[in-house]
Amino acid sequence: MDIDTRSAGPSGSSAIDIVPTGKALGAEVRNVDLKRLDDQAFAALLRAFHDHSVLLVRGQTLSDQDLIAFSRRFGELDWAPVQETGRRFVEGLPEIYIVSNVKQNGEPIGSLGAGEAVWHTDMSYLDMPPIASALYALEIPPVGGNTSFCSMYAIHDALPDDLKRRITGLKIKHDGTYNSGGFLRQGVTPTDDPRTSPGAIHPLVCTHPDTGRQMLYLGRRRNAYLVGLELADSEALLDELWIYVARPDFAWEHVWQVGDLVIWDNRCTMHRRDPFDDSSRRIMHRTQIKGTARPV
Repeated sequence: MDIDTRSAGPSGSSAIDIVPTGKALGAEVRNVDLKRLDDQAFAALLRAFHDHSVLLVRGQTLSDQDLIAFSRRFGELDWAPVQETGRRFVEGLPEIYIVSNVKQNGEPIGSLGAGEAVWHTDMSYLDMPPIASALYALEIPPVGGNTSFCSMYAIHDALPDDLKRRITGLKIKHDGTYNSGGFLRQGVTPTDDPRTSPGAIHPLVCTHPDTGRQMLYLGRRRNAYLVGLELADSEALLDELWIYVARPDFAWEHVWQVGDLVIWDNRCTMHRRDPFDDSSRRIMHRTQIKGTARPV
C-alpha cells in the first residue's frame, strides 16, 4: 500500500499520511487529530478527499460538538432528516443524525435499525443533494454492519461505449418515498410506481464540480425512473446499469472500529451497509454537508 505523505501544519508539527486503500476509491488519513486540524493540514485532507472520494480517520475521540466543527470545514451543515419514528434530531444539536438499532424505553434512539441498507446516495431525491456525509462510530457490533462504498467515476468509465451513447442526455428521477433501509419517509404516501413517486430529476451522467470528472448518478434503484421512456424500457436500462454497481472491483468495504470517522463525497459515490445481529448495539453519529448546486 503506497503512502502519500503530505506536509501539514506549521514548522515543527507532524505531517499527515494519506494511505490509499488500493481499491477503486478510499484512503486512510493517519497521524491526525481532527480536533486540532490547522488550515494547512485541512487543505491536504481536502485534496485527498477529492482524489479518493472517501476518507477514513481512525482512533478519534470526538464529542458531537467536535464532529460538527470538523464537518463545518467542508461547508454549511444540513439539519438531520426526520427519523422513521418522527423524531428529528438530538436535543440542542440539529446537525446530528443518529444511525442506530438501540432502543431506550422501547423507542429507537436512531434510524435504520439492524437490517441491510442497500446501495444508495444520501438524499439524492432533493433538488440540491448533500455534498458529503461524515459518520462517526461510537459503538459497533462484534460482527456485521460493515459499510461498502463504490466509485461512480469508475463505474461510468467502465461502461461500454454503446451503453454510454444510449444514456447520453437522459435524466433520472430519484425516488423520495423510501429510505435506504426500506422505511417509508415521514409524511410520504407509499407508492411503487416510479412514474408517480415523489423525487427530484437529475442528469443520469453528471460532471463533478470540483474534479471535472464525469460520473454516473444513480441514487438508488427502488422507484428510479428514466424520464421520457416507457416504464419497461426504463426498468431494463436501469437494471443493465446496476449490474456494474454490484461489481466488487468498483468498491471498498470498511470494517468499523470504535473511534473511526469516515467522510464520503456524496456526489460521486454510493454506499451500502451489511445487516448485523439486532441483539448487538451499534451507535453512529452522522453529519451532512449541505448541497450548494443541482447536479449537472
